[in-house]
Amino acid sequence: MKQEIFGMAMPQLQTALAELGLKKYRAKQIFDWLYRKCVFDFAQMSNIGKAERELLQEKFSVLPAEVNTVRKLDSSDGLTRKLLLELPDGNAVETVLMHHDYGYSVCVSSQAGCDMHCAFCASGLNGAIRNLSVAEILAQVYVFNQELVSREERVSRIVVMGSGEPMLNFDAVFGALQFLHEPDGANISYRNMTVSTCGIIPGIQRMQELGLPISLAVSLHAVRMELRNELMPVNKGYPFPDVIAAAEQYARSSGRQVTYEYILLKDKNDSDRDAELLAEYLRYKQAGVNLIPVNPVPEKGFFRPDRKRIEKFLSVLQKHHVHATIRKEMGKDINAACGQLRAAFAKEKNYAE
Repeated sequence: MKQEIFGMAMPQLQTALAELGLKKYRAKQIFDWLYRKCVFDFAQMSNIGKAERELLQEKFSVLPAEVNTVRKLDSSDGLTRKLLLELPDGNAVETVLMHHDYGYSVCVSSQAGCDMHCAFCASGLNGAIRNLSVAEILAQVYVFNQELVSREERVSRIVVMGSGEPMLNFDAVFGALQFLHEPDGANISYRNMTVSTCGIIPGIQRMQELGLPISLAVSLHAVRMELRNELMPVNKGYPFPDVIAAAEQYARSSGRQVTYEYILLKDKNDSDRDAELLAEYLRYKQAGVNLIPVNPVPEKGFFRPDRKRIEKFLSVLQKHHVHATIRKEMGKDINAACGQLRAAFAKEKNYAE
């Protein structure tokens, strides 16, 4: 069985090459091909001898070369591209590229599916199949870098906000982020990385212990206990007041403001009273609120508030001096919300079988 080389740290790769009788300096060359030139075929690594390339091909695999893009959707404004990637074992994951005025960001998934069962989210429609590996998380970034490298552009920001709960795949998620930070990798600043959680407090605490200036986002979505229990079952294990306390500790430790994501659901969590309660919990915290008008999921039956209601909710927060913005929608016309494309593909696949 071949050993997966993608995402292997430089010292580990040097050791693996030495065991094959290859010089350690080859590791630097391979890194350059994989992570700077985004070439995933050993046969094209022209500064490595033919015999050595054949040996590498025999002993190692490079995951991006084995990933199959089964869906590719581009938004009408040309700023968002969503890919559904089929992994070698048949599982599929979504990754999204967004073009901003400051460059390119990628939203990656951390699991194939999700077990959080948030009532408004398509990611958990079929539960979590498994955690993704470091290589599988990295591949979601490098499939886009492979497209961008010809234009001398690269991904400069990473958000772990796709399908899955990152804190339940902590080692792989943060292993991938640390790899992306390395100068020989993608050389992305930790300050340009964000990890989003439904509120897994032990994960927030582990993130704090790492001591890396990665931004934390918390999916909050309700500040009434019964309503959050209904919308987000994770609240029964990690009540939101405790989550906010853990996030505030992280903010103080890291010096990074925490973003609280709040999906606005018509006649569910969008009242003036909900806004008042949210302001009470976040007042005097190192926090900002990202208001997200729901991207409707037909299976769930939730609807988007009208513009007037959204603006009123925002104004209540601002009146109480809570920094808040309405998320700029990108990719709405291509179902860029988490899980929607994967769910549709799974339904088609099951039907075909």
